[in-house]
Amino acid sequence: MFFLLPLALLLLQQVSGAFIPTAELVRIDNDYARRQAATTTSTTSATTTLKPDSQCTNGPLTRQCWGNGFSIATNYDSTWPNTGKTVSYTLEITNTTMAPDGVPRTVYAVNGQYPGPTIEANWGDTLQITVKNSLTTNGTSMHWHGVRQWHSNEMDGTNGITECPLAPGHSRTYTFLCTQFGTTWYHSHYSSQYSDGVVGSIIINGPATSNYDIDLGTFPMTDWWYTPVFTLDPLIQTGAFPTGPPSANNILINGTNVNLNGTAGKYSRTTLTKGKKYRLRLINTSTNDNFQVSLDGHNLTVITADFVPIVPFSTQWLYIGIGQRYDVIINANEAIDSYWFHVVPQSGCSNNQNSDALAIFSYVGASSSTPSNATKSNAPSTPGCSDPNKSLVPYVKLNVPSNYTIPQSSDLDVGFAIVQNTAQQTLFQWNLNFTAIQVPWGKPTLQYVLDSNTSYPPDMNLISLPNANAWSYWVIQAVTTLAPPQPHPIHLHGHDFYVLGADSGIYNNSQTLNYVNPPRRDVAMLPAGGYLVIAFITDNPGAWLMHCHIAFHIGLGLGAQFLEEPDYIRSTLPIGQDWQQECTDWNNYYATALYKESDSGL
Repeated sequence: MFFLLPLALLLLQQVSGAFIPTAELVRIDNDYARRQAATTTSTTSATTTLKPDSQCTNGPLTRQCWGNGFSIATNYDSTWPNTGKTVSYTLEITNTTMAPDGVPRTVYAVNGQYPGPTIEANWGDTLQITVKNSLTTNGTSMHWHGVRQWHSNEMDGTNGITECPLAPGHSRTYTFLCTQFGTTWYHSHYSSQYSDGVVGSIIINGPATSNYDIDLGTFPMTDWWYTPVFTLDPLIQTGAFPTGPPSANNILINGTNVNLNGTAGKYSRTTLTKGKKYRLRLINTSTNDNFQVSLDGHNLTVITADFVPIVPFSTQWLYIGIGQRYDVIINANEAIDSYWFHVVPQSGCSNNQNSDALAIFSYVGASSSTPSNATKSNAPSTPGCSDPNKSLVPYVKLNVPSNYTIPQSSDLDVGFAIVQNTAQQTLFQWNLNFTAIQVPWGKPTLQYVLDSNTSYPPDMNLISLPNANAWSYWVIQAVTTLAPPQPHPIHLHGHDFYVLGADSGIYNNSQTLNYVNPPRRDVAMLPAGGYLVIAFITDNPGAWLMHCHIAFHIGLGLGAQFLEEPDYIRSTLPIGQDWQQECTDWNNYYATALYKESDSGL
């Protein structure tokens, strides 16, 4: 149990011009909700003339096509194929020792490797993934990051909310339809376990907004400690590092790198053929660090932001926050040579001993496999660690109702507190919506819903959204008098939200918000000392976590959960004996478990 100083985040909801602040409940008239949902519009971009979808076949010169009546012009929020095909995987999590940069350390491996195997399916396929916990002394879970889980909330993989953790020696099978397409990743949501190895990539093939010849696959990037993060966690929580987590020892690119001494490890290497165009799927799977990336001598043409196809734009360098994904096109039209790819931790939102991590891209026929040019990136630092929102224009246009106002007095604050727990230990906490979240592993939110039990413990930090198809507006404010001026990558499960605005300073209603086809994604940066304004429609019943994706911050409580349409969940959720048995197995294991829940559990 956390005991919290009174620092708060408030929810704002506007209905027919009337401002309604609440920390618990948002009520919207159903008729109004239906009218507002109907105002969301969809049109295709004018940048490309498409063939009729029935004639559309995907290929190097027609990547906008997909087939069977679907293309890049399809609004996947409401329409998607159903191929009838099930793609199956098994992921086994084990304890082992690895040295991805030449320095051995203990890790939790997935199928004996780090990162775990890439999961691949097509748009409209059903994924069936069995996760087996073969760890010796830890539970686990598996979250499919950014996957909307349309009416399949119980498959979200968020322990303490949609399931109990998976006990050692037990397995769980997740089954869900791929209603989106693009690039994402999977990771454990069991405290900060993913930081020690339980991660892997996901590719859901579909159309694209730019043509390319070859898909290079995923390119994950992460900070890396030689001390297990599970060891660092309690030290950070009890204030052993009062200015923030210790510096990571290195950055891994595609699961590898040389160590800082240059004595072991290897660079990630990618081969290009001159004259070809390549798709590269960038993923930031870090615990604490946000990056700026660039490829010497080449521009990056950005075609997606998270799971959302965007109007392509070209840039020399690209900021990517924790949990975010960008698919980019690389035109291999430069001199035949080898080039450095740079991954640079950003000042103010990172802490790494490696100031410029490198990978190698070599053209076929290059005289040397190692670049001869200077190694340091010339990319500027991103002020406030903010997203390039003006460039992130969704290809399928969706607008947001603008008939509401947010009073200047309605600040929505991220808080930080130093508190004492029941054992009189001093603890550091981040908080959201008055509370540092802590979920009960042994009785997840969905169990409360199924039991019709609305007596949720306060530290579950639950906000009920009972009505369907209602617009929900949030202003998240970082106030420097309440918390350190640090950026936060804000991630929402179960939705792509609309980014109406984000900037430095205090939001006071004088700033202009974007309601006309604003960026949509599932992770957006709350700038340092600034604000983030988002909106989403309550069209996906479930218990959905919203949290900072800095693993140390959500571990210290920076999260809340939205409970959408609990009555609908109760009447339709296909939870049976297996789900209940998994909780029984977990609780039986936990009674004598070596390690107990000591942070948020997430």
